[in-house]
This record gives sequence, C-alpha cells and structure tokens, in this order.
Amino acid sequence: MGRYTGPKARINRRLRFQVFESAGAIRATERKEYPPGMAQRRRKATNYGLALIEKQKIKFYYGLREKHLRKYFAKARRMKGNTGENLLILCERRLDNVVRRAGLAHTRPQARQGVVHGHFQLNGQTVTKPSIMVRAGDVITIRNRPNLKKVYQEIAGSAAATDCHWVSLDGDDLKATVTSLPNYEDVSLPVDVGQVVAFLSR
Repeated sequence: MGRYTGPKARINRRLRFQVFESAGAIRATERKEYPPGMAQRRRKATNYGLALIEKQKIKFYYGLREKHLRKYFAKARRMKGNTGENLLILCERRLDNVVRRAGLAHTRPQARQGVVHGHFQLNGQTVTKPSIMVRAGDVITIRNRPNLKKVYQEIAGSAAATDCHWVSLDGDDLKATVTSLPNYEDVSLPVDVGQVVAFLSR
C-alpha cells in the first residue's frame, strides 16, 4: 500500500488530532469535529483500538509507511534507552521533518515534496531522500537557483513558526542549522508512545 493521498480531514477527524496541517484540512476538521462515517452510536474503543490510533498518529504525522515505521522501531529497540522515546526521536531527525520544523515549509508533505524534487542541499550536497537522518552540525540550504530562492523566501516569511530550539534558521540566507540532536521533550507530536511500543511488539 502506498502513501495516503485521500481526504486529509478524514484522518484528522478519525485520530482526533491535526496530523495534517494544511489549511483546508484544518477548516474541514473544525466544521465536523466528530469522527467520519455514518452517524450512529459508537462503541467504546478497545485497548487494541486505542493503541492502533496512537500508531496511526505517528504514521500520518511523519508520512511513514508501515514498513518504514517498523524499521525505525527495530532500530529504536537496538538503541540504548527507552524504545518509545528513541522511536520518536528517529522520526524527528528525518530531513523532511527538520525542513518543516525550520519553517522552510508549511506542512510535512510540502517539505517532503521539496526534498524529493531536489530543492534542498545537505552540507552542500543536493539530496532527494526525505528519510535522511540529520546529525548535529548539519546545514540545510536551498539550491542556488533564483526561482527556488524566491519561493522559499516567501515560505520562510509566512510559514507558521514551530518551537524548535535544536534547529536554527537564518532567514536571509535560507540556511537551517541543526545545532543539536533532539531529545524526547523536543518531539512535536503528542502521542502515547507506550501504547505504540506495545502494539508493535505483538
């Protein structure tokens, strides 16, 4: 199954969280705050159902497929420390997420598209893989093309700022620097990661 391309507001309503940040999805969610589907009495969610929702939050928020999420989970289990926290930190370190956190894109799908199209350079090298893991000291810049510079100058001036102390943006030069690696407190997604770990450990 490929990446989700359907109505984003339906996912926001189902998960009861704005995992998609586009203006249209947010407006649609605000108009209909109840979950999608036929109007009927809903059963109380099971533990499995609640854990599934938490897992889906991570998948849709970071734009991951099931295979990629489980790959990150396997890597997080091999790392020292809390597996759930390690999983979210790995997701935060993705290049497309860092581009969004730096304010060079309005949404993560927009950041991912820009990376795939080769709009960004990492430490001076053009990259096209949004899943690249950034490291402390990495520098993200826009390719030296006037049309791209103009587009991202406008985005940087209008994109919603995020509270991200581990990435600094030089708005004049359109240069984002990863000043340090994120920790669990820096994760931008509110999720019960303990349920996710239990779900993926089945």
